[in-house]
Amino acid sequence: MNRRSFLHSSAALPAAAAVMQSPSISQPGGKPNVIWFFGDQHRAQALGCNSDANARTPTIDNLSSTGVQFTGAVSGFPLCCPFRGSLLTGRYPHHAVVGHQYPLPEGMPTIAQPLKEAGYHTAYIGKWHLGGFQESQGRAAHFITDPNKRGGFDHWVGYENNNSQYDCWVHGGAGKDAFHYRLPGYETDCLTDLLIQYVKQQAAAQRSGTGQPFFAACSVQPPHDPYVAPPEYRQRWSAGNIQFRPNVPLAPSIRERAALEMAGYYAMVENLDHNLNRVMQALQAEGLAFNTHLMFFSDHGDMLGSQGQFRKMTPHEESIRVPFVISGATPTYEGHMTGRMPVLINAPDIAPTTLGLCGLKQPSWMEGRDLSAFRLRRPGTPPPELPDSAYLQTVVPTGHGDSVNKPYRGLVTRDGWKYACFDNMSWLLFNLNEDPYEQANLAHNNRYRAERQRLIQRLRQWVADTGDKFNIPTD
Repeated sequence: MNRRSFLHSSAALPAAAAVMQSPSISQPGGKPNVIWFFGDQHRAQALGCNSDANARTPTIDNLSSTGVQFTGAVSGFPLCCPFRGSLLTGRYPHHAVVGHQYPLPEGMPTIAQPLKEAGYHTAYIGKWHLGGFQESQGRAAHFITDPNKRGGFDHWVGYENNNSQYDCWVHGGAGKDAFHYRLPGYETDCLTDLLIQYVKQQAAAQRSGTGQPFFAACSVQPPHDPYVAPPEYRQRWSAGNIQFRPNVPLAPSIRERAALEMAGYYAMVENLDHNLNRVMQALQAEGLAFNTHLMFFSDHGDMLGSQGQFRKMTPHEESIRVPFVISGATPTYEGHMTGRMPVLINAPDIAPTTLGLCGLKQPSWMEGRDLSAFRLRRPGTPPPELPDSAYLQTVVPTGHGDSVNKPYRGLVTRDGWKYACFDNMSWLLFNLNEDPYEQANLAHNNRYRAERQRLIQRLRQWVADTGDKFNIPTD
């Protein structure tokens, strides 16, 4: 059975999902605008609407109510560069960006190309991390990305990597028009300023009748470590008041580190939420709120002490689960879906889904699925079916501390199971329905052998269908 037949063999959309009617909105060429607004290392659990008592995220919570939250969203390779490669190309990491500091392959098209061909103006603002910078070259903030390696966007203001929220340098242009300067304040605030400036320019052009529909991606590094937030946000959190997830061990060294880091982390998340609200206010002020799809997500999560681990790169829930919300207008179709959807959307699916929101067909070189039907209800079409599973992988490990130092493959399923393996060796098996905090590893318990073998066979199918190469164990 091929990948398509597997993915279409799952159950239909939950009956509880709501369908809201949306008015037809006049816009350039009849096409909606789209904004990607995404953070770095923001785990899905760290939202108020997902019952995190530490999180203050009223903007994201509201977007999750007025739009669709894909509660099954995952970062299939929970690391910055591979995720971004898949995000922009719609391809799996082993066909795009295979590891940390690997560049986007020469000549590989990105989502900018089909959008531009459809008449869109395209922009990328913020963290790029696809230029091929190596740590031996110095500080990444001072690295200038080759203009030919900026994804083909019409407007590009970004940086390779930073990890210093009050000392963030951006660059762009080429030749005599090249620029490189330090942002005047906190990174998330300043990058949001640049996005809002771009939105205002595009709105003015659209009002004049000379504009194009636009696509803009804004990538900010917070809440990535180091966990530094503006003082007015940081002062609202104390390490002594942090509430831990049940899977954070009682070991003092882990809890002390986790509490301190989480206090800064949640302050950064609140600031991120505030800036997302600024974007929404700008769309409203410019008359674009009803013809712009607003997509909020993250590149991967952060363990923050869960399972006794920190950062990312593991297949555990806190590392792979990311927020994913589609809100804003649906001007082209009769209605739109709202509410929480248990949809397994992975990084390669985001670009095809974005094109689908614009009424555009995905190009053949994109490997992901267009899941826009879980937001848009097209006239005369049946309810969509849920993907049965999502593919997890680490192709080239980073070798960093607080990281899994071996390649692995795995999957998480719609029916609530997770399996991961090293080369020819089972590693993890969890029943997430009864063990959401992954405290009982069943991978080597033969009572669950039948389940393990079922998941192994499905994982083998993923390897074959995606053209991957990995030695999946037989048992």
